[in-house]
Amino acid sequence: LMRPLQGCRGRGVVVGTVTLCLAAGWALQTPGGVSLVVSQPNINATVAQNILLSVEYSCRGVATIEWKHVSSWGTTKIVEWKSGNYVNVSTVYKDRVTTFENGSIQLLNVGMRDAGYYFITVTEEYGTSTYGTIIVNVYEIIYEDLHFVAVLFAFLAAVSAVLICFMWLCNKSLHLFQKKTTQKLTASTTEEIELETIEC
Repeated sequence: LMRPLQGCRGRGVVVGTVTLCLAAGWALQTPGGVSLVVSQPNINATVAQNILLSVEYSCRGVATIEWKHVSSWGTTKIVEWKSGNYVNVSTVYKDRVTTFENGSIQLLNVGMRDAGYYFITVTEEYGTSTYGTIIVNVYEIIYEDLHFVAVLFAFLAAVSAVLICFMWLCNKSLHLFQKKTTQKLTASTTEEIELETIEC
């Protein structure tokens, strides 16, 4: 017959067993597990807009985050930093990039050359790395073209209105002139008829 363990000795065995299980679980984990989630893998932006390249990484140790931009103009390193330590921003992106603790970056005032692929590499101190990619499309603003078309349309509408008013005035003047001419002709015809009657 087995009797349940009692007293401090029994509690010690339970605590020891739980501690052993936790230690085994910790030891079975990979020594440098790192994960990365890219929340928006495709971004559409217009010229002069600010964009957020949003990611979220997690790891047990200290991580080094590196962002690179790859386009038809070549590959450029944007920024590299170690969580809680230094931030090394490329001179090309100086005053245009903001870094965040979760690994995200914000690019200010994007241009057509900012279109392309953005690669993030998160490397843990144990050497384990994970990668992510975000595609950015940048489009030109067509507001200037729309503004030109709107101004041209307004100008043509104003010219049309002036021409319509001018034609209306010309038409009214012509009617008045024709009315006066008809009255004069009627008066002179009446005089001629009266003269002819008198002569007879």
